[in-house]
Amino acid sequence: MHANAAYEFDDNAQRIDVDLVWDFLSKEAYWGRWRTRDIVEQQIRSAWRVVGAYQRASGAQVGFARAFSDGFAAAYLADVFVLPEHRGHGLGVGLVRTMIEEGPGARFLWMLHTRDAHDLYAKFGFAQHEDRRYHERAARFT
Repeated sequence: MHANAAYEFDDNAQRIDVDLVWDFLSKEAYWGRWRTRDIVEQQIRSAWRVVGAYQRASGAQVGFARAFSDGFAAAYLADVFVLPEHRGHGLGVGLVRTMIEEGPGARFLWMLHTRDAHDLYAKFGFAQHEDRRYHERAARFT
């Protein structure tokens, strides 16, 4: 997976720190606080793909992204975050790049909803639609 000197990105679901993901989503994420821990755990287990950002030195997880998909043509990007103390190192870009461009969904139609980070997603070809929260990147099959 894509890496830099201090961090690495990995799509090994076994490596995900469920406690860290739950802690962030239940306390920090404006978009997911309604979920119970059981729901978050099920979403991680049933995800089509998950990507974690990890410190190289310690192996500690510092970021996360999840996607669900039909596995053939379309995917939805969800729960992208980087812990506040690790922001500013390109980890958001690395998570999105690893998820949508360096894996089995590189040619898919990708969708997401967000109230922020519009510039991040625009770097990967996501376009905002009328409601300004919905973003879509066209499929690249041709």
